[in-house]
Amino acid sequence: MLPIFSQLMKPDTPKSTPPTPRSPLQPPTFGNLITILSIDGGGIRGLIPGTILAFLESELQKVDGENARLADYFDVITGTSTGGLVTAMLTAPDEQNRPLFAAKDINDFYLHHCPKIFPQDKSAFAAVTKLVRSLWGPKYDGKYLHQVIREKLGDKRLDQTLTHVVIPTFDIKRLQPTVFSSYEGKKNPSLNALLSDICIATSAAPTYLPAYNFETKDSAGKVRQFDLIDGGVAANNPALVAMNAVMKEINRDNPDFFPIKPTDYTRFLVLSLGTGSAKCEEKFDARDVAKWGMLGWLTSEHSTPLIDVFMHASSDMVDFHISTVFQALHSEENYIRIQDDTLTGNLFSVDIATKENLNNLVKIGDELLKKRVSRVNLDTGAFQPAYKATNQEALTKLAKILSREKQLREARSPHGKAVAPRETPN
Repeated sequence: MLPIFSQLMKPDTPKSTPPTPRSPLQPPTFGNLITILSIDGGGIRGLIPGTILAFLESELQKVDGENARLADYFDVITGTSTGGLVTAMLTAPDEQNRPLFAAKDINDFYLHHCPKIFPQDKSAFAAVTKLVRSLWGPKYDGKYLHQVIREKLGDKRLDQTLTHVVIPTFDIKRLQPTVFSSYEGKKNPSLNALLSDICIATSAAPTYLPAYNFETKDSAGKVRQFDLIDGGVAANNPALVAMNAVMKEINRDNPDFFPIKPTDYTRFLVLSLGTGSAKCEEKFDARDVAKWGMLGWLTSEHSTPLIDVFMHASSDMVDFHISTVFQALHSEENYIRIQDDTLTGNLFSVDIATKENLNNLVKIGDELLKKRVSRVNLDTGAFQPAYKATNQEALTKLAKILSREKQLREARSPHGKAVAPRETPN
């Protein structure tokens, strides 16, 4: 077990001038941990984890130099919906084979583009227009979102990411989840889709954005068709999906994980970032909900309750499961969940992209950094302070742990820093 938070009270060991980590992260077989970063879905509320990620990356840069990026430290980055888009932004390579976006650029991207992705109707008949539109199609046509994603990600494919990624979607034709994993993308050409197609698909939230169809070809030229919607209907919190992807590789005797055992959860270090919830607001009353028909479930309280319910239920169930498992193994300090459960009003929306609301979400992220590290109460579902340390202090310590793990792998690897970057297909 890695006692992360207990180390917060210990002074840091003085160190010499740190090396700048420019090599790819060596595989877990040379280290002590399997590092996973997970980002929930939540539309414009992606600004909350965006703020957390920018802080963590800045702390890594203090330790390892200004060129440090999150993809240099996590074995797997996973995200659903808006989290899937952030995952691609952090891991897609640029012309220098470095991450396309620094973490500090994520919120600027959201602040600039969200008002155009989710244009707000300010007319006197806005409420009526929204209701009519929701009866006949999605609230937004998705054209601007598709354009921006394709422009930013270009022709980059799943197997080109700078570290492994796992992005869930849901196939509406087959009625089953389709998980795009870079582990699988390297083995199965039909799953090695364009990152842009994957991001558009995982963001296609029912009632908000249209479902998405695209095709891939395997090595024999056989076409596979995908009919996909938002991965949040299956795994709005994708942390467990990422852990399962790693377990699958361990079971396949992937040498990157030798000699780790499939049941050794104590080797996992998971940072899971939520996009906020409205638990403290006590959102809906059963006496009112009992009167709802289809329209009520789709339009009440200036939101889409049916979508809100199953996406938050999905996130919470994963959190409950992982928390229980890590506690049972006395490794609860290896699982860090940062989530705000005090959102109210427009802050809980996934699409009210006014300047005021977007800026307030950034403030929520800043305030979350200053709150104490919390753990979910498995009886009430609410988050309760578990340590004296703040999230900011915990992330500062986490950055040092991630840096030490990276250096340990480099020292143990026979290739060390001289290892070549992951090859990208021609």
